[in-house]
Amino acid sequence: MHLRPPFFLLASLALSTQAGAAVLTEQDFFGELPVVLSASRLSQPLAQAPAAVTVIDQDMIRASGFRDIPDLFRLVPGFNVAYTRDNTWGVGYHGLADAYSRRMQVLIDGRSVYTPGFGEVPWASLPLSIEDIERIEVVRGPNAATYGANAFFGVINIITKDPLDVQGTRTSLQAGEQGMRGALFRYGGGSDNDFRYRLSLSDQRRDRFDTQAEKATTRHLDFRGDYRISNSDELTVNFALSRGDWRQGRVTSISDPVRDLDMASEHFQTRFRRTIDPDTEWSLQFYHTRLKKTDDYMVGPVAVDLGYSQWREDVEFQMTTRPGNALRMVWGVEARWEGASAPVYFFDQDDRTGAMYRLFGNLEWLPSENWAINGGLMAEHHYITGVDVSPRLAVNFLVSPDHALRASIGQAHRSPTFFEKSGLTPPIVNPGFVPATRLDPESIVSGELGYVGHVRPINLKIDARLFRDRVTKLIGTVDVDPTPAKKFQSNNINHADINGADIQLKWQPYPRLELVASYARVNIDSNDADIAQSAPKNNLSVLGNLRLFDEWEASAAVYRVSKMKWQDDGDDVSGFTRVDARLARRWNWQGHKLDFALVGQNLGGDRYAEFRAQNEFDRRVYISLGLDW
Repeated sequence: MHLRPPFFLLASLALSTQAGAAVLTEQDFFGELPVVLSASRLSQPLAQAPAAVTVIDQDMIRASGFRDIPDLFRLVPGFNVAYTRDNTWGVGYHGLADAYSRRMQVLIDGRSVYTPGFGEVPWASLPLSIEDIERIEVVRGPNAATYGANAFFGVINIITKDPLDVQGTRTSLQAGEQGMRGALFRYGGGSDNDFRYRLSLSDQRRDRFDTQAEKATTRHLDFRGDYRISNSDELTVNFALSRGDWRQGRVTSISDPVRDLDMASEHFQTRFRRTIDPDTEWSLQFYHTRLKKTDDYMVGPVAVDLGYSQWREDVEFQMTTRPGNALRMVWGVEARWEGASAPVYFFDQDDRTGAMYRLFGNLEWLPSENWAINGGLMAEHHYITGVDVSPRLAVNFLVSPDHALRASIGQAHRSPTFFEKSGLTPPIVNPGFVPATRLDPESIVSGELGYVGHVRPINLKIDARLFRDRVTKLIGTVDVDPTPAKKFQSNNINHADINGADIQLKWQPYPRLELVASYARVNIDSNDADIAQSAPKNNLSVLGNLRLFDEWEASAAVYRVSKMKWQDDGDDVSGFTRVDARLARRWNWQGHKLDFALVGQNLGGDRYAEFRAQNEFDRRVYISLGLDW
């Protein structure tokens, strides 16, 4: 797919990475009640935000010991994470967890990464190092009023480090069991504060569960440059490439044999921001993404090509202003062109392409120091379903500066993917797929009661919510072939009522000890038995970090998940308890900074199943070394 000529000009402009006109500092984000950006596109304290937001900061990332980005969401209340197969991950929230993360909007610096062909989040091929992440904001609950279709159960907004914060050179190495290898080289430079940049090169290798079948080598390059044109104007450019040499398939399978395949992704993003005054700014963003998979092989005399190509071009304008002393508003328009090409999945059809247009707005009204009212609306025209409208209203009552209550109600939609609407497989494929005759967007109406508080005498921070979600028109498949050969077709056949509670606690009883705990309890009532079991009733995580002497620190985590049923070719998996630990030290050596970490995962020794019964996660240990100069 090619851009129309006017949009090549727009590719030289850019949108700010952060909404809100005021200049924000690190203390704003990591203070006592931090400021968040992802709930409404306005910078807001958690106590005034219209949704529950979990912030995964650098301390949590480092203490967890995780090296794969999806693993980090084990720290978020109600999230379920599993490695599936073929170097893919499943990430779900409060049910319907599958191998694609298709009901979650995932952003990197404002750029959506889910694919239009199959609605998946390609976690393993994201051109991003975990060490380049500044923080992750996770909106727990539907947020289509802010980010549109696919922000169905929540939003994951990954915000990368400013080049000014990573000046100089860093190298790091990791090595461990199960074929785990990793290397990173990063350089941050710039002649002055007006121009700064960073360049990262990464090589990551994994064997996962079956060392004979599943091996992966993924390399990526990531460049970001920020240029302050004037006191009011700033331009940011990001360019990233990822290349994967993967082995996948099953040792005993004829139709899915062990074979090598290539994955390639590319991302280009540019954004321009103009600050008119402390309360007013506008911004413009353009980004392009492409994901290509090469996967062709022979099954006897038959050539099979499971490869595909998926792409997107997106232009967005956003305006932040203050209409009155107690009012703030952000509004914008967006146009998106996307497509997919896949010989097997869209058999005997041209490339699938479509255009989507959006108009959105969020208004914050502070009638008094004790009240905050947020209203939001997203109207979008989708190439498959036509016009969809997603509203939200939230009312926050600030009992005191340290305690706030929130009540909100909103609606969200998930638009069908190209494959759900037009998927068609060759006649020899059994089971196969045929295009849908009519397909509506999935819909959710969500209500919640929330509480955000800081109990100062014991330095305990609390973020809790009660929720009730009514999900209708869920897309499933029905067999439309009366013969023994199965042919499936997508249909809006399912519904579910999801209710429960989740809570996150951050406690610092002593200056050197920090604890983060999360818990969720979920109940699902559905016409489909698998959907009813698609979330564990109980989900608990506890992460503690203790700073010792001489720059030593020790951390440990416990994850307890009850049984559940993964969707989309997943299995019923039993509950498990997993214990991880980390011992690390940082020190100076001849003017350079060094860091060392020894990490053990699942140290309890009992294997547990992830996604499939044969995916058994056993004990794993790795070491990491880093050098900054």
